[in-house]
Formats: sequence, structure tokens, C-alpha cells
Amino acid sequence: MQIDSSMSLLHAQKAVPKVNMDSNDKALHAQTDQFEALLLKTLLDTSMKDEDPLYGKDPGDKIYKSMYREKLSEVASGGFGLSEMLFNYLKENR
Repeated sequence: MQIDSSMSLLHAQKAVPKVNMDSNDKALHAQTDQFEALLLKTLLDTSMKDEDPLYGKDPGDKIYKSMYREKLSEVASGGFGLSEMLFNYLKENR
């Protein structure tokens, strides 16, 4: 019986309570997501070099690739956990 009570206690500790966010929290969360997107774009720019010998150079090639990486980083932001950690840190230290 003690195992069941300790397991339920463990599950209770893992559960993260839902916190209602006010407008300031939503704005802060949006800013931390944008910061994470900026870091991801920098990472993608560094890792995805524009020098590919298989494809020719078009006039708008670099612009298109840059726009693609920017949109990719915006969509992926918020899913890596950096934004959430930064949000929690800034919320605690207001």
C-alpha cells in the first residue's frame, strides 16, 4: 500500500499547475518566443550555408533562403523549451 501512496505523490509532484496568464504574461511569453526564434534563425543561418554546388545562383536565391529560414524559426519557436525557461525566469524575477 505504501508504494501506491508514494506513486500518487510522485504523480502529483510532476503535475504542473495551469496558471491563468494576464495580458502582461502573454506579452512576455510572446517576447520570449520571438527571442527563441531569433536564436533558432541564427543557428539555421550558420548550419545551412548558401553554398550548394548542385544548384545555380539566382538573383533572389539568398533572399528566398533567408525568408525560408526565418519562417522556419518562427514556426519552431516555443517548442525547444528555451522560451519557457526564459519566461519562467523573468516572471519570477520581476
